Amino acid sequence: MEKRKFEILSGIKTFLNSICLVLVLPSAVSCWVVDRMTSDEESIFRFWAHVFSILPGKSGMFLRRAYYRLTLDRCAANFYIGFGALFTHKNVIVEKDVYVGPYALVGSAHLGEGCLIGSRASLLSGTQQHVLDEQGHWGPCDKVRLRMINIGNYAWIGEGAIVMANIGEGTMVAAGAVVEQDARGGILLAGNPSRFVRML
Repeated sequence: MEKRKFEILSGIKTFLNSICLVLVLPSAVSCWVVDRMTSDEESIFRFWAHVFSILPGKSGMFLRRAYYRLTLDRCAANFYIGFGALFTHKNVIVEKDVYVGPYALVGSAHLGEGCLIGSRASLLSGTQQHVLDEQGHWGPCDKVRLRMINIGNYAWIGEGAIVMANIGEGTMVAAGAVVEQDARGGILLAGNPSRFVRML
């Protein structure tokens, strides 16, 4: 009986995923077209990312996931992305069973299988996005300086954490921590700047 229920639920999810892929296809096509016609290749991608980020409920989550499956470098069919959360760049890989909490911001990143990204967490594209010019003024983000960060399998990034470096498999980043240097697997990090707390 339980197996039958699982099969029915799995079939319903597959059907809903397929419907959502069809619904978001026009927005994904607009991204592909603009990519080939302009130099600002991510402007329309970000526009639709913002639109889908504020769609409420389960239907909003299905539509967000479908949009990213069609536009990111690679994206699993079974991951969760909460209300208000968005990817700021297309150079992202999302493995299966990833959880991205509400209002999280993800830059250029590889999210490993089963990792958890807490609410309002920010995953930045490295530490060198902005540079000082000759006059001593900070410049805007330079896309050539973006670096893909890796979040290891089953890592846990706590609420409000800011991550700018690689996180090893199974590592936990405490809520509010700021990580600027690569972290090995299986440890707990906390603080600003983050520091080793203990092995897990």
